[in-house]
Amino acid sequence: MEFFQCVPLNEARDLIAGRLDGITAGDESVCLPDALGRTAAADIISQEDLPPFSRSTVDGFAVRSADSFGANESAPSLFAIAGEVVMGAPSVQELLPGQAVAIPTGGMLPAGADAVVMLEYVEQPDANTLLALKMVAPGENVVTRGEDIQAGSVIVKEGQKITPQYVGVLAACGCTRVLVRKKVKVAIISTGDELVDIQESPKFGQIRDVNSYALEALMSAAGCVVKRLGIVRDSYEEFFTILSEATAKFELVIISGGSSVGARDYTVKAIEALGAPGILIHGIAIKPGKPTIFGMVDKVPVFGLPGHPVAAMTVCEQLVKLAVRKLLGQKQPDGRFLVPACLSRNVASTPGRDDFINVRLWKRQGEYVADPVLGKSGLINLMAQADGMLHIPADKSGLYEGETAEVLLLKEEK
Repeated sequence: MEFFQCVPLNEARDLIAGRLDGITAGDESVCLPDALGRTAAADIISQEDLPPFSRSTVDGFAVRSADSFGANESAPSLFAIAGEVVMGAPSVQELLPGQAVAIPTGGMLPAGADAVVMLEYVEQPDANTLLALKMVAPGENVVTRGEDIQAGSVIVKEGQKITPQYVGVLAACGCTRVLVRKKVKVAIISTGDELVDIQESPKFGQIRDVNSYALEALMSAAGCVVKRLGIVRDSYEEFFTILSEATAKFELVIISGGSSVGARDYTVKAIEALGAPGILIHGIAIKPGKPTIFGMVDKVPVFGLPGHPVAAMTVCEQLVKLAVRKLLGQKQPDGRFLVPACLSRNVASTPGRDDFINVRLWKRQGEYVADPVLGKSGLINLMAQADGMLHIPADKSGLYEGETAEVLLLKEEK
């Protein structure tokens, strides 16, 4: 494949997603607290109704709604107080016409009652008599059995990410264990004679291996189990050996560096040598990240990312995380937040290429303003300064000051 026969970004996404159809990580059963952030491996079905009994949503008196029809402050409905519902205890009495029972919020609705009059709308002339100053409709101030969730219904669909809210629902339904996708096992290989580990002091001409740590953090945050396999020097034999071992033991492999043209870049040659389907993409119409490689060794996706940190992390956000979501069987969008922001200055772009610009965000009169963080793709501090990533589509030649565009949040919303 000739280099820089660049494919459009959307085409690259479709190709990656298509190649990974039907390839998913295994599953495992975990206790409910450990399911947070994981992906459901199967539909989770409720085994019971929620709530398990009809209950009051307010403090007041349980009544038959028909007995209150027409009630108002000048002509209240009269009830005989027949008892009290105790929290945590079943309600055993059956409400007769003309009767009312005191009930707290969350209390079990007695048989025969279908509504609750709030305390604010009643008067008690004596201990046995109640005046309702307002009529109530059937079901008013009441949650009926199974109104929230019915037994046999799906709580969490296969492929959905389990959020804190779902953990609460699962707990309410008594789900103590959840079947989830195993975390994707990711290997990161750094390449280059110029690299040294961060524990070493680089000599002139050397740089610390930034990318493997940054990519490890991104992949860990995406729910993966990550292992850095160290720095591979510019030797085809050494690189081929470690890549072969990585594709045999891991479910996704990321190569930092080695995606550009050069006599000492062996990524393409090694992937092709390991077997079909081999190299599928070498060059994407994107900035930063043009020399990105995507291939597969059997069912294992392999990404060759640029050595420049900002380019590597941009491609990781746009493509590698897509592969992770496919391997996890996630069927909903990635869940990252897009916010509209007004540009503080003109930003140029080249038509035919998707550009991603790091931006800082601040608020003006309740709306976000985006300040581009401009610089070369090798400057790692650019990513750290950025709150979000602005996307300029391939069909545009740039964005103008004052124009509103969507920004992908990279940090927590301000």
